[in-house]
Parts: sequence; C-alpha cells; structure tokens
Amino acid sequence: MRVVIIEDEVLSARRLTKLVLEILPQAEVAAQLESVSEALSWFDAHEKPDLIFLDIQLNDGTGFDIVKELKDYPHIIFTTAYEQYALDAFKFNSIDYLLKPIDKNELEAAIRKLREIHQIEEAGYREKIQAVQQEFMPAYRERFLVKVGLQYKSIATKTIAFFSYKDGISYLHTARHALPIDHTLDHLMEELDPKVFFRVNRQFIVNIDSIGEIHSYFNSRLLLTLIPATEEEVIVSRERVLKFKVWAGL
Repeated sequence: MRVVIIEDEVLSARRLTKLVLEILPQAEVAAQLESVSEALSWFDAHEKPDLIFLDIQLNDGTGFDIVKELKDYPHIIFTTAYEQYALDAFKFNSIDYLLKPIDKNELEAAIRKLREIHQIEEAGYREKIQAVQQEFMPAYRERFLVKVGLQYKSIATKTIAFFSYKDGISYLHTARHALPIDHTLDHLMEELDPKVFFRVNRQFIVNIDSIGEIHSYFNSRLLLTLIPATEEEVIVSRERVLKFKVWAGL
C-alpha cells in the first residue's frame, strides 16, 4: 500500500509515519507533504497512492483545496487538531478522521475502516467527500489555485476582476495577471458569489467592482469598460440586460 501524508507540522507527520509503519509494515510512505501547493505539484508528477492522510488545516489553505483540484483522488483519512461535534459525522462508513495528537488505537480502527472502503461504490464515496466539504468549505469559492509553470499560485477570488473564455480556454484576470484555469464559465458560476460576479455573455464573467463605466449599445445592449482594460469589447447580451441592471442596481 502506497501512502501519502499531507501535514504541515513536521513532528506530527513524523509520528504519523512511524505509527502507520508499525500498523502496516508492508506500507510505503511515498511522500510527506506540507502544503496545498506542494501536494498538488506532487500529484501532478506522481502516480496516485492508495491512501492519503490529509490534514484539514494547512498553511496555504485546507485539505479540501487539494481534493477539489484532483480529478481522481485516492481514499482519504482526515486529520485535524480541531475537536468539533460536527466531526462525528465524518466517521460514517468509508470516511474517518483522526484527532491530533493521533492515538494508535484510533489509527488502527481507521485503517480497518479503510478495508471496508473497497466494498463501497465510488459514487457513494465521492458523495461522502462532498458532505465533508460542505462542513468546512465556504458557501462560495474564496480562492483559486492556478498552475504557473511547475508551481501553483494562490489567487484570492476577491482580487479577480473578471473571467474570460477564448479559443477553448478559460482565463482569470487580476490587475496584474491573466492566467488560464481548468474551469468552464458554467462551472465557475456555480462557485462564485452571484452578488459579486455576473455572467454578461458567453465570454465574460465580471466582478461588480471591476466595472468602470456602463454605456448604452445598439440593439438594446450595454457596453462595459472594465478595470483592468480588455482587448475585446465586453457587451452585456440582450437577454441578460434586465438581470444585469437589477444586479448592478441601475
């Protein structure tokens, strides 16, 4: 069994590694990772392990930021330093959590549950992951992890002026960057706060704070001037004008 430990506390990671190897001497700890960005880079370059021990709170985000970006994630046992009653729900069936400092008996029990996971349909497992996400993730996306070269850059959603789509690729735009992202505009609208972001047409989603000027345009449409400026005209499509006016408070 190949195991990956994602934990930003070095001593906790070492202790967990020692306990895992005591319980599963045949296991291979393939990596000890300390952050969201480091974990995403590792998964991008290596074969999927059999199990992840995943700390919920990391220095540059949460463990769910990792799960959300992985298209095909392995089985997960969550670890946390926060004792909350809601965590009891995480112990349902195939998903478990360990409260730090990790107790060896609890670790053994979690690994026994892991063996049951193989009998659970993948769809059911993903539903449980989503249930855990709902406990910890905010209602709307607060940041994006964007791959830049061999690393990942964390972009706070509030700093994004607009999203665009061109030649089959989606981009997020800040005052300084235009970065490609692996999301469709339809998917983005499911994760963005509708009070802040509005899809004005098939090519653009705009942040209300990025709108510098609004002009009347022919055929009952509106022309927007955005900050930062765009190379293409940003036009509110005719069928979206009424909703846009309500959203923008016009």
